[in-house]
This record gives sequence, structure tokens and C-alpha cells, in this order.
Amino acid sequence: MKIKNGAEYIESLRKIRPVIYYKGERIEDVTRHPATAPHVRAAAMTYALASDDEYRDLATATSHLTGRTIGRFTHVHQNVEDLIKKIKLLRILGQKTGSCFQRCVGLDGINAVYSVTYEIDQKHGTDYFERFKQWLISIQDENFMVVGAMTDPKGDRSKGPADQPDPDQYVHVVEHRSDGVVIRGAKLHMTGAVNSHEILVMPTTAMDERSKNYAVVCAIPVDAPGVTMIFGRQASDDRRDKQERIDVGKPSFGAVGGEALIAFEDVFVPTERIFMNREPEFTSPLVYRFAAHHRANYGACKTGLMDVLTGAVSYLTQIQGTSKASHVRDKITEMIHLSETLYCSSIACSAEGWATPSGAYMVDTMLANVCKQNVTRFHFEVARLALDLAGGFIATLPSQYDLESEDVGHLVKKYFSGVKEIPTEDRIKIARLIEAMTGGTALVESMHGAGSPQAQRVMIFREGGLDKKIRLAKALLGIPQKDKQGG
Repeated sequence: MKIKNGAEYIESLRKIRPVIYYKGERIEDVTRHPATAPHVRAAAMTYALASDDEYRDLATATSHLTGRTIGRFTHVHQNVEDLIKKIKLLRILGQKTGSCFQRCVGLDGINAVYSVTYEIDQKHGTDYFERFKQWLISIQDENFMVVGAMTDPKGDRSKGPADQPDPDQYVHVVEHRSDGVVIRGAKLHMTGAVNSHEILVMPTTAMDERSKNYAVVCAIPVDAPGVTMIFGRQASDDRRDKQERIDVGKPSFGAVGGEALIAFEDVFVPTERIFMNREPEFTSPLVYRFAAHHRANYGACKTGLMDVLTGAVSYLTQIQGTSKASHVRDKITEMIHLSETLYCSSIACSAEGWATPSGAYMVDTMLANVCKQNVTRFHFEVARLALDLAGGFIATLPSQYDLESEDVGHLVKKYFSGVKEIPTEDRIKIARLIEAMTGGTALVESMHGAGSPQAQRVMIFREGGLDKKIRLAKALLGIPQKDKQGG
């Protein structure tokens, strides 16, 4: 691996020049700009753990393509053990950053594309699988960060890609050349885009023959001509931009994942970087597998965040002198229970993994959807309990400037104090951390990241095996089994 640690990752970003805008101005260096630097540091933690003896077994793997040691986030899962190690790593990263470390989407894209390109080649005699393997080897050797670009703007959502008044609402091929293709469109909400090295473009939904020009999978450097990114706003980002070390809540790491819009304005993609081109029947399994992998992850990374939040509010109750109250203990117990239950879901769908024809391992898709459905409830309930225990002062704290003021700082310290032996500043810092971890951006991402709650419910119903369950009930009662059509 050329990039061996967090410092080398940060330095690698300074060697590329992607076009990135934030608040109407171009960002020249994502590693130093106050809006993006916290997200860079969070992603750097994935590299730091790979160079740490304590975590190396989880954070690295052996490439099945080259036999060389690689970062876990560029690995194709080869067995159930790989799936479980990934889950354990994600929880640890969530605990260490209290944030999104941004590399899961690229990892899930790599694994989905790997298995699907193999199957396209088996049917059509194409060479996508070999192209993808060659690209992946370079990613593994460099230890590059890949942003998985799947979510299209969608425009009028009552219409499919081919029926949009504006065809660019879904990424599509606008020109086929002998040496490649030209694509146009955009991807939204792209986690970690501004501090990645490569973009793996994938379709966002199943396509039919009419939408075959939208059935494209390809890899593009983040600084390729025609690629423009617009970095999104987050809750309390003015505090972050002004580098208010206390009021920002998490001074070292970003609020969530640093999402961005990626626009592709007639971007040329050479043939060797194209992994699907007008094979619409394979868009469905690609999206399906990507979504399952990504939904499985949420029970791990979000559990790590919930661990931090539980610790923060537990410490705050000690500062406030309420930690021994029975109702406080009961609520903290419930926070722990919900976190561990969610973690069970991630472990379970990994333990039930299975091998695709390519050899890459998939999680159990039903359990992965159940896992993500639980995220949309449990994370919110843990946040509610945290705010319940913390108290209303979370929403009414004076600013860092008041705390440090020569005129009124003594009043803030006096009247926001808790138990005698703990500094008032500790109470304020913990309060701001809780505020940051229960604020709008963090919970919106838990709700809609990896698909909305309804998307999981659709898949849960589809995979629920109702016919089998009906047969089980009939068998217990001795009711004759009829064919499927007759019930």
C-alpha cells in the first residue's frame, strides 16, 4: 500500500486538484479548509488504524487478486470472516470519530460491481470483470479512497430516467466513442466525495431497455475534466467554519460525512474504466447488492456513534449529580440495550453471508434491511433518551465567546457549573457534543442514508417468504396445500 497512514493520506489529497465549491467559493485545499478538514481527519482515521498494531488485523486484508496486504476498505469480501471483521472495524471507527468516516460507500460499491461484472461477462462475453479487476488492483496498491456515486437527482420522481423532461436528472452516456464514452448528469449526497481519490459511478435504480444509456458503471478520478463538486451545508457549520473549538461539538471530526453534489459535464471515460455500458438487466442486482451491503454497515458505524453518545450523557449525569438516580440508570440501560441490539443485526447479516458466482461474499439481504430499518428507529430513540437525560440547557447554552469573555465569563462558569470537582467547561463541552450528535444532520443521515425507511420495508416484504409462512401454518392445521395460484 502506497498510502500507509493518516498523514500520507492527507498528503496525497494535496497532490490532486478537484473542482470543489462551498458557499459560492472554490476550495483550494480540502485538507486545510475549515469546512472540509474535519472530514479529511475522520477518513484519515481509517488509514491510521491500518498502521496500528492493535487494529491492523481488522483494518487490513490480503488481496485475493495479488496476495499483497491492502486496506480493508479496498477489499472484496472472500468469506464470512471478512464480513464480520468489517463490521467490527466500523464500530471501532464510529467510536473513535463520533462521526462518519466516509469509506463504506466506496467499499460497498466495489463489492457490488465486482460480483455483477462477473455475471455480465458470463452472459454477454464482455470483459468488464477483467477491466474492473485491473482498476481495483491499482486502487488496492495505491490504497486510494473511493466514493461510491449512486444517488441521482431523479427530477420528476413520477417518471423514470428515459421519461424525464431533463435527461440529465440521471447520469447517462451522451456519446459513444471507439476509445470510451462521454457521460453527463449528477450524483447527490455523496459522502466523502471531496476527500476521495476516485469516483465509482453506478446506476441508482433498476433500468429497462428504454433506459439503457443510463445503465453505466465507470470509474473517474475526482479531478477529471468536467467534474465539479458542491459541498453541502450542515447543522452548525458556521461554528465549524469559524473554528469555534467548543461550540462546534466535535472539533476534530465532521458532523456527518461531508456530503457533496457531483456534477458530470460531458466527462470522458476511457474504455478500460467502463464496467457496464447498456446492460440494463444487470442494474437491478447491482443496486440490490450495493444497498444490502450498505444497510448492513449502519448497524455497526451507528452503534459506534451511539456508544459515544451514551458515554457523553453518562458523564454529563455525573457532572450534574444525577447519575445514581434509578430513572437515569434505567434510561442509560435502554440506550445500551438498543445499541447492542442494533449491533446484533449487523453481525447476524454478516454471519449469514453467502458466496456469489464471482466468489465475492454477500450479506444476508433480508437481515441487512432489518438492520437498517432498526437504525431509523433505534438511533432516534437513543438520541431522545440522551436529550431527556441531558436537560434543556443543551438548547440554551451561551456561546464559547461568552465563556471566554472577560466581562461575563465568570457568570457562565458560575451558573453552568455542576458538581464541585469538575470544571464548568467540561460540562459545556459535553453538552455541545451531545447537541452535535443529536442535531439535524446526524439523524437525517441515519434516516435516509442507504435508502429511506420505506425502501427497507419494500425489501423486507419482498423477502418475507409469505408463501412459505402460509404453508407452515396450513401444515400445522392439516389444511391441504394447494398450488401457488390456488392458494
